[in-house]
Amino acid sequence: MKPLSPLGMATLGSGVIAITYGLARFVFGLFLPSMRDELTISPTMAGVIGALPFLSFVFAILAAPWVTRRLGVRRAGVAAAGLAGVGLMTIALAPSSLLLAVGVLVCGISTGLSSPAMAVAVSRVVPPGLRGRVNATINAGTSVGIAIAMPSVLIWAEAWRSAYTGFAALAALAALAALCFLPREAPRTSPSQPRPPALPVSREVWLGISRLSGLAVGMGCVSAAYWVFAPDAVINAGGLAPSQTAWMWLMVGLGGLTGAGAGDLISRFGPAMSHATGLAVMAISLAILVIDPGSFALALLSSALFGAGYMILTGFYLVRSIQIMTEAPAFAPVLPLLATSVGQVVGSPLAGWLVGAGSHAATFMLFALLGLAVAGLGLWLLKESIGADGTPA
Repeated sequence: MKPLSPLGMATLGSGVIAITYGLARFVFGLFLPSMRDELTISPTMAGVIGALPFLSFVFAILAAPWVTRRLGVRRAGVAAAGLAGVGLMTIALAPSSLLLAVGVLVCGISTGLSSPAMAVAVSRVVPPGLRGRVNATINAGTSVGIAIAMPSVLIWAEAWRSAYTGFAALAALAALAALCFLPREAPRTSPSQPRPPALPVSREVWLGISRLSGLAVGMGCVSAAYWVFAPDAVINAGGLAPSQTAWMWLMVGLGGLTGAGAGDLISRFGPAMSHATGLAVMAISLAILVIDPGSFALALLSSALFGAGYMILTGFYLVRSIQIMTEAPAFAPVLPLLATSVGQVVGSPLAGWLVGAGSHAATFMLFALLGLAVAGLGLWLLKESIGADGTPA
């Protein structure tokens, strides 16, 4: 079969990421109000369940480089999309909060496997000069998956089980596409086969990755409140209808498409300013939702800004880590993306506790202030960053 073109790789990778990230991981908050009503889930329990896909993501992404080497890029991609289908279908059929938790846990595993597999696939088929742009475009596929949830809510209203059944069907199609089109590679099972390149160990490289990862923890924590509780806030605190939150998630998806330009943003404005801009936009989105949670127009503006800020930042961590560790594309994004998930594991139950103990408004304002603090820290930490060749920039 003819090798994928850069455009073909960007399209296929975006589709897989749309399923594993957008649908399997991040649309949970959109359906949370209906799930809470049907399964009698408290705010604190909702925060704990919302943290589970982030938690399983931590373990999955740590294993992902080994899984990708062992299975090969094609089988690893199929496994990621297939597990997304299993998790989504488990959620659709869940009779209790316990099985709902199992489903979101499996969805998190699929998410953790997908990014390293797509990064390796890009390194196989895309010329070096285009890899940053293609990786950022694939990462922005998350926004496509989130946007898909919008018509699902409008069609099925509060029938979240039907929506998740449809998502599981899309995951099956993504697995089939991965099987047909991802580059074929024999699994590494023989000691005589070449070993993967040794990971960079220079002090400068590890400092660069450590800075990214530390900042990613803060960003993940800030974002968790929005992913899990933004729809809950506008429905329960603002009085908006559940169908209106579908339009919010459409705006998150559309705004997030700007994340495809993360690589170009780094090239033009530098790492420090690119990172601070993304976090400032995210903090503003949280603050706007506090102004008047019952205003549909402000909710849409908030959602678009949040999608833009979040996808710029995840694209930033992905592209910048691969620039730092050019010889290990499967491992490069592991630590920053892992750190993002660690922050989300902390942020989700913390937000749930604050909502239960206080209010949505106070919770979102505190998380907005945290976002600005992380932005300021990034301006300092990223002033002397690591260039694409592994030397101080």
